[in-house]
Amino acid sequence: MERKRRLGRWILTAVALCFAGCGNGDEDQAGAIPPFDPSQPVVVSDFTPKEGGVGQRLILYGQNFGNDPEIVHVFIGGKEAKVIGVKSDIIYCVVPEKAYAGNIEVRIVDGRNSAVAVGSDVFAYQRKMVVSTLFGYRNERDDQPDGNYADFSQATLFKRDSWLKFDPMNPDHLYMSFDQAELSLIDLREQRFSRVLARGSNFDRIRSVDFTIDGQHMIIGNDQGGTSDPSTVIMSRQGGFTDHQVLTRYRQCNGASVHPVNGELYFNSYEKGQFYRFDLANAQYFGGALGVNDYEELFKIQDVDWEFNIRIHPTGNYAYIVVVNRHYIMRTDYNWNTKKFTPAYLVCGESRASGYNDAVGSSARLSTPYQGVFVKNPQYAGSGDEYDFYFADRGNHCIRILTPDGLVSTFAGRGSSSLNSNPYGYVEGDLRLEARFNQPTGLAYDEATNTFYVGDKENRRVRKIAMEEIEDEEEPEEGTEE
Repeated sequence: MERKRRLGRWILTAVALCFAGCGNGDEDQAGAIPPFDPSQPVVVSDFTPKEGGVGQRLILYGQNFGNDPEIVHVFIGGKEAKVIGVKSDIIYCVVPEKAYAGNIEVRIVDGRNSAVAVGSDVFAYQRKMVVSTLFGYRNERDDQPDGNYADFSQATLFKRDSWLKFDPMNPDHLYMSFDQAELSLIDLREQRFSRVLARGSNFDRIRSVDFTIDGQHMIIGNDQGGTSDPSTVIMSRQGGFTDHQVLTRYRQCNGASVHPVNGELYFNSYEKGQFYRFDLANAQYFGGALGVNDYEELFKIQDVDWEFNIRIHPTGNYAYIVVVNRHYIMRTDYNWNTKKFTPAYLVCGESRASGYNDAVGSSARLSTPYQGVFVKNPQYAGSGDEYDFYFADRGNHCIRILTPDGLVSTFAGRGSSSLNSNPYGYVEGDLRLEARFNQPTGLAYDEATNTFYVGDKENRRVRKIAMEEIEDEEEPEEGTEE
């Protein structure tokens, strides 16, 4: 319904522009467009463009379409398209999703009078990446149950910033933490949402989730205010990830990440922008000598009250420091000899300069960037760095891409401005022409299926970005011929 309402608002603008700017030989001397004439045939003679996917604007040419879009119905590949405007010999419409067959049919129904026309050519429908919803909902009062655990048709999400992380040992298990709430499990195979861990005495604000490189332990970044409060908490797979113990202590950790090759733990403090290293292999938890305060400060990124998380490249060569509350991203390079990250430098955005601009380096503008993931780009094969960095830009209501060269672009969200002047909302479909988010924060990526999962905070949903699914053909009923 929301998608239809937003398309409706775009329709008014599009039709006004089309009608104001286009002449038509079928108009009478007063400029009126003739109505549908049931005594004359309806003809579809051509269309443009000849190919495209969901959200593609399509123009049909022919005869006797009339002037009332309410009575004109266009079907592409058996799926009904949204008619934007009609002008006697032209129909403006939007290609619907999954219109795979591509055959074009126009039906005009005006009371008891009706007519059907079929185009001789076929629209070449192209599957593309689209935004859809995995589960969750937001009712008009926004009073749906908070953290309702059930199958996807019933489950609801917490009204908090989220963090998403796949279980490295089980690709069907996606963990989802909520700030000031708890840790939950999304079972993609069973399509269920369940609680794993509630807030407890050892942690109060779960900000991030990561795993040790052997996948046997989960580490939570915890954001509490005291110097003796847990900054990171560890749990074991053997214990069902419920046997939580304090790993390190210090105040206000916004994120903790494990080096994917050497296994050290890196975490931060909001207090003064500290960047810490902890030798996880030597921790007392694993029988080593290091206690909860035996970590090392490597550097500070600023002065006070800098909220950031650390996302380490799959090779371990560097990490991005995503500065949430100051709207920029830094990079810190890894020294393989010392097994430590070196002082950070700016990659994109500008400190304290919130905004929206796709550009390179400090010319780009971000607004509360949150979780990011590294995604291999086949076009970079053989280069020094084969990964782009996708991240949720909460304040800009979109998912963006940071290339190794520092170029920031928008991947999904914000829709077409013709839908609505607001960049946020709940709309599915084409990544840029239609899709809308509302303060996305969590982001995870499944490389095997080329699928992104998004924690869409204000929409109270988990969204999905993936290639359009091909619907299975319906099985013929028993006793009937195919």
